[in-house]
Amino acid sequence: MTDEHYMDIALKEARLALEEGEIPVGAVLVLDNKVVAQGHNEREKGKKISAHAEIVVLEKAAQTLNSWQCKDCTLYVTLEPCLMCAGAILQARVKRVVFGARDNKDGAIISRYRVYDVPSLHERPLIDFGIKEKECSDLLSSYFESIRKRQ
Repeated sequence: MTDEHYMDIALKEARLALEEGEIPVGAVLVLDNKVVAQGHNEREKGKKISAHAEIVVLEKAAQTLNSWQCKDCTLYVTLEPCLMCAGAILQARVKRVVFGARDNKDGAIISRYRVYDVPSLHERPLIDFGIKEKECSDLLSSYFESIRKRQ
């Protein structure tokens, strides 16, 4: 399977988040070309600060894998992870992160902060970005546009 295929699954999750009134961000964790876990933002639903798509997926994966470590896994996410999620990705030992849209406001990998560039890190995930970037960006832009129109 390709990065585009798994990002399509993440985009489906993002659309589910949108239907539920959440910020439309979706994520998928893959191991050996198999989806281990998938999910989307659930902050509003669960009234949980930490219920970002990445953390929801990492928690589901821990149950499926019976381990908190995701050493050989790739995480696909429609939006560049924030500081909290970048930290969770490090803690889970995710091998590779692929994201669609950059987050110039809160992105912690290449946009605003560059947490994985800290020289003292002994391990960091491989990073790829821009996969289905326009689709991911358009979904988020239309969501925030609709919010502004309602205000």
